[in-house]
Amino acid sequence: MKTGISRLAKYAAIAAAVVTASWSGVSGAAQDVEVGLIAPMSGPWARQGEVMKLAADLAIERINAEGGIRSLGGAKLKLSVFDTGDTVEKAKNAAQRMVANAPDLVVATGAYLSSFTLAVTEVTERAKLPVVTFSYSDLITSRGFRYVFQTSATGDQQAEGSLPAIMEMAQKASGKRPKKIGIVMDNTAASFAFVKPIKDHQLKKLGLKLVVDEVFTPPLSNATPLVQRVRSARPDVLFLLPTAISDAKLLLEKMNEFGLGKGRLPTISNGAAILDPDLRANMDVAQLEGVMSVVADWTTAAQKDFIADVKRKTQQPWPTQHFVTTYGDMWIFKAALEAAGKADREAVAKALREMDIEGGPAVYYPGNGRLRFDANGRREGASLMIVQWQNGIPVTVFPAKDAVAAPIWPRH
Repeated sequence: MKTGISRLAKYAAIAAAVVTASWSGVSGAAQDVEVGLIAPMSGPWARQGEVMKLAADLAIERINAEGGIRSLGGAKLKLSVFDTGDTVEKAKNAAQRMVANAPDLVVATGAYLSSFTLAVTEVTERAKLPVVTFSYSDLITSRGFRYVFQTSATGDQQAEGSLPAIMEMAQKASGKRPKKIGIVMDNTAASFAFVKPIKDHQLKKLGLKLVVDEVFTPPLSNATPLVQRVRSARPDVLFLLPTAISDAKLLLEKMNEFGLGKGRLPTISNGAAILDPDLRANMDVAQLEGVMSVVADWTTAAQKDFIADVKRKTQQPWPTQHFVTTYGDMWIFKAALEAAGKADREAVAKALREMDIEGGPAVYYPGNGRLRFDANGRREGASLMIVQWQNGIPVTVFPAKDAVAAPIWPRH
């Protein structure tokens, strides 16, 4: 009799353990939540992928240390990384591998170049995998997609806002408005998105003449012909638009060789490649002085504690645009998962569509201090920033509310 009771008790204990284990699996309390980063981890843009991974790792470490996803019983975030490589085709293949080989992935961020992001999101949209991206191209959120969320001010928005601001800077600093503009750009989607409104109507509206209009394919092997044309045309302002750090270095060094560097010719870029610490580490820092870039995010004076934390934990001299935004994206993921209450793609996508947050993750993105996406997945209230190399450091100089220093402009 005692033996029978003992066996019954044993079976009951086993059954209870099975039920408990099953319930833990259903609730997700003990399971990691897989989130993705799809970015260049090889090729000429690998530095940006490395920075994005550093940022994601740092944010996830903090999120998990602070209790993980509370609505999922404290579930921890786990990062999976997918390499886009260095071509659109490789990026598309990486996206196909991502959706095929990572069925538990609930949300992803990436893919750095707009050209890559356009290809990647064609794949992820079909898989109903929500993707948060900081890529600039207006096309990304102009296709009627339901699972793409763009946190940046678009290339169009940046061009519309930046050129008038640059003209005002020039007028204020030198007493003269520029009359001639040069453009040297690579053939990526982000560069074309930035330049299109400038050519379409801004030049005419602002009374500017385009005297140099050159396009190259990265990686650039010889910058001499491009810079020779700039020197011959003598623009008052040069828009220099490389997306690869190696191209930025080659162009700036050649400009210095031709007497156009070190602040002699006002030079404006777009995006973060020309602001990367790798440039300072691998070229004469004096050749960077005064170079500006129009970006959709950078650090401000209000983020001193964040900057110090990044420096201490990553040994990076400063957090770049893609560090800040990827770090912020992890906190967006946390907020969406908390709202969704389950690790499910459709639920997370719904939470992103309905997101309306002031503060919190919004502090990592410039604009109106709010995170809210419109019907196309474009962040409402996103704004641009202008950053300038001053004394070996890229600092925010526009808008005034975010500026760390006043802009400098060469006087002739």
